[in-house]
Amino acid sequence: MNSTKLSVVLLNVSLAIAFAPRALADSAIPAQPVVTVSASATASVPNDRMVATLRAEAENASATAAANDVNKRIATALAQVKSVPGIDVQTASYSTFPVYDKTQISRWHVTQSLNLEGSDFPALTSLVSRLQSDYGLLLSGISFSVSPKTRAEAEDNLTQQAIATWQQRAASAAKSFRATGWRAGRVSIQTNDFARPQPMPRVGAMAAQAAAPVNVEAGTSDVTVTVSGEAVLDGAPPGR
Repeated sequence: MNSTKLSVVLLNVSLAIAFAPRALADSAIPAQPVVTVSASATASVPNDRMVATLRAEAENASATAAANDVNKRIATALAQVKSVPGIDVQTASYSTFPVYDKTQISRWHVTQSLNLEGSDFPALTSLVSRLQSDYGLLLSGISFSVSPKTRAEAEDNLTQQAIATWQQRAASAAKSFRATGWRAGRVSIQTNDFARPQPMPRVGAMAAQAAAPVNVEAGTSDVTVTVSGEAVLDGAPPGR
């Protein structure tokens, strides 16, 4: 082996020896172990918002005549809704399509929907019944939810509960690892809600019973807050 090759070999050996303690240090158990802890708190919160979707439908050999019928009933319905305080209204889908008799267009079907939303359930259900009875609107569906204000209040309370449980679990982990104490590292708080599905009324049944009052049960929605993060263990032995 010549002197140049020998110098390269010695240099490589020197570098390996120099970096070996650092590599061992990186792979060693940290002086302060870190455990990941999670805790959740959930509450069933009464739904305080209701959304009712109604629609006007018409069929006619003339597409214009069918559209005029729907447009007039929707305009009258909007005027009625706006006269009731506390009810928000939004026009939704509008569609026109032909109905065929074999291969020929026999008539035109026109439909438009309205979304009504509010927290006064008696007023909203009374309005829905009136729109059905007086203007022939059909009820497509009803859904319920928790208002942003109510949800925020519930999440604030659940956050405190979840944090308290997280701290208990972190302390328990520290004790199990024989640490002298612990402290919080990086912690995240996440909020989730799981709305329980609400039944959608059958269109035919609601149309046939348009004169009867609408009966609703708002139910509840599950609101969940999850706390997860690191608990840094102080004074824990390097191994078990």
